Amino acid sequence: MGFIKIITLEILIEVKPTLSSKNKRDYYEVLGVSRNASSDEIKKAFRKLALKYHPDRNNSPEATEKFKEIGEAYEVLSDPEKRRIYDQFGHEGLKGANFVDFSSIRLDDLMNSIFGGFGGFGDIFDTFFGGGRRSRSSRRRTAEKGANIKYNLHITLEEAYTGVKKEISVPHYETCMKCAGKGTAPGYQPEICPSCNGTGQKQTVQRSFMGQVVTITDCKRCKGTGRIIRKKCPKCNGEGIVKVERKIEVKIPKGIETGISLKVRGQGQAGRLGGEAGDLYVIIHVDKHKIFKREGEYLYREIPITYSQAVLGDSIKVDTLDGTATLNIPPRTKSGTILRIPGKGMPRLRGRGYGDLLIKVDIAIPEKLNSKQVEAIKNLKKIGL
Repeated sequence: MGFIKIITLEILIEVKPTLSSKNKRDYYEVLGVSRNASSDEIKKAFRKLALKYHPDRNNSPEATEKFKEIGEAYEVLSDPEKRRIYDQFGHEGLKGANFVDFSSIRLDDLMNSIFGGFGGFGDIFDTFFGGGRRSRSSRRRTAEKGANIKYNLHITLEEAYTGVKKEISVPHYETCMKCAGKGTAPGYQPEICPSCNGTGQKQTVQRSFMGQVVTITDCKRCKGTGRIIRKKCPKCNGEGIVKVERKIEVKIPKGIETGISLKVRGQGQAGRLGGEAGDLYVIIHVDKHKIFKREGEYLYREIPITYSQAVLGDSIKVDTLDGTATLNIPPRTKSGTILRIPGKGMPRLRGRGYGDLLIKVDIAIPEKLNSKQVEAIKNLKKIGL
């Protein structure tokens, strides 16, 4: 089976430097209430201001800081003990009184501190301000697209040069054909869940400083689908999907490189509740070659040449990935020189033509010499070569 790597991004909101207690506004002034205001008046003022400065509804630059300031004021004035300390000693008196400083807290932590662990802004305003929305986690589950699959495929450099078709075997889940993905035995249909009446949700009501808090979660009995299966399909055991191992033909284009993924649509895991299947991503790995090294569209190799070839120059045949080519060695070529054969490199994957073959020439020193060779080298030495 392939594996899917999920990256979760957390977006943080930049917070301005924390103000000292001397610079903080009076909490009664923040909420716009008198010092004799009742708890109901404080709560009403907080709701009105929180709705006005909520970052989801107010795009002004100062909305976030305003919202924090309002939350901080309400956190103190809604608590009888903290309000008593504040009335008597002001901001300084709250230090060490189990008080949360909202000026340096992240916005999502602010929500948890004030509202008790809601999933997000939408959940809060749905519950307290009648927003009419539902969070994604509390919606009745509908068709879900299947997960994607990653498959690692190794090919040779020659196959990357010419392009190739590969048949791979990928184990994955597919929709059960016996029950058409419903999970029920033949002749049966899914029934409405009696626990949630088909909504896929369960609601619990708790009391808090805001009044009644309604928490909506997925129904455990039907797992949020709103349906239950009395008689399960014997082939998939009620899951609606079955594990299979299917052979898939993948066309590898010429010029492909290691790390490139090929998408095969609809060959991933089966979807749930009638959802479409995920996709298969074939990750290409081009194996190392014993002669050639690759760098993008270029190929590199080394060949030995004789001293006479280096001094006098020569034309020789060298092996390439598609046959042979002529390499022209200029006179007085130094050992380690890199020579080029145009158009004998790798095909350009996203363009036309081919790269170049780059050849490093090294002057070979023979391990053994016969008498004629020794004599010839001595003669060269006499004339300064």
